[in-house]
Amino acid sequence: MFGVRAAIRNAAAIRGAATRTGSSAVVGRRFFSDQPEETYEQFTSRYVKFFENIDDQFELQRGLNNCFAYDLVPDVAVCEAALRAARRIDDYATGARVFEALKTKVDKPSQYQDYLKALKPVKDELGIQTKEELGL
Repeated sequence: MFGVRAAIRNAAAIRGAATRTGSSAVVGRRFFSDQPEETYEQFTSRYVKFFENIDDQFELQRGLNNCFAYDLVPDVAVCEAALRAARRIDDYATGARVFEALKTKVDKPSQYQDYLKALKPVKDELGIQTKEELGL
């Protein structure tokens, strides 16, 4: 708790000094990466590997949040790996939520239906149902 108070005091002192001197204080800078952008195939490969190595619920949910935060819809292979990870760690609810995330992420209802068709064998194998199939 003491560290938080000190940080708040320091931030207030910096703002106060900037106001008294009439200048603006530089508190932080943001540097952009020199790394080339990741291709869709690299993204898919990275997340498939990530979900194949999941062994707890927190990591699964963190990975799904990160994966669905991008401005794209994850590939069927990524969704399949996430569903398998959910069943492997016995987290049925998160598995069902993968479908909710897909439904929200796609542009058109027909795209969601395409994902459901592509993932049907995995859904049936793992026994995971969508929110609609559960009657919720």
